[in-house]
Amino acid sequence: MVREPAEVDQVAAALQLSIGLLLRRLRQLKAEGELTLPESAAMARLDRSGPTTAGALARLEQISPQSMGATLAGLEGRGLLERNADPRDGRRVLLSLTEAGQRTLRSRRNVRTQQLARALGAEFSRAELDQLMAAAPLLERLAQSI
Repeated sequence: MVREPAEVDQVAAALQLSIGLLLRRLRQLKAEGELTLPESAAMARLDRSGPTTAGALARLEQISPQSMGATLAGLEGRGLLERNADPRDGRRVLLSLTEAGQRTLRSRRNVRTQQLARALGAEFSRAELDQLMAAAPLLERLAQSI
């Protein structure tokens, strides 16, 4: 089913405004071991997808290898990720989260998740919560398609 361009534009504009506001509010929340946006994105990618190379991370996050290298060096220096030889190809280096990195990521997520949960519990009906839950996979698919 093909949607009218005006309808698609309206949905895109509404999502950009609402998601933008939500992200700004979440970024305002402080968590222990605060991460920059690139650090958080790299760590979240490693957490979801498992060990990978710096080049692959840069491509996935759509940033230059140099920028990703600086981000990864900072994370490694803080003990949040580690480099290991690829067991299938010893010439390649795979990056993965350390235990400290996993704890930091969980802590960051927990602060934001708790804030979201408080707002959802106080302001939203069961039907609205069900709608938001149904929309979550769609939003993730949208993010992956951009």
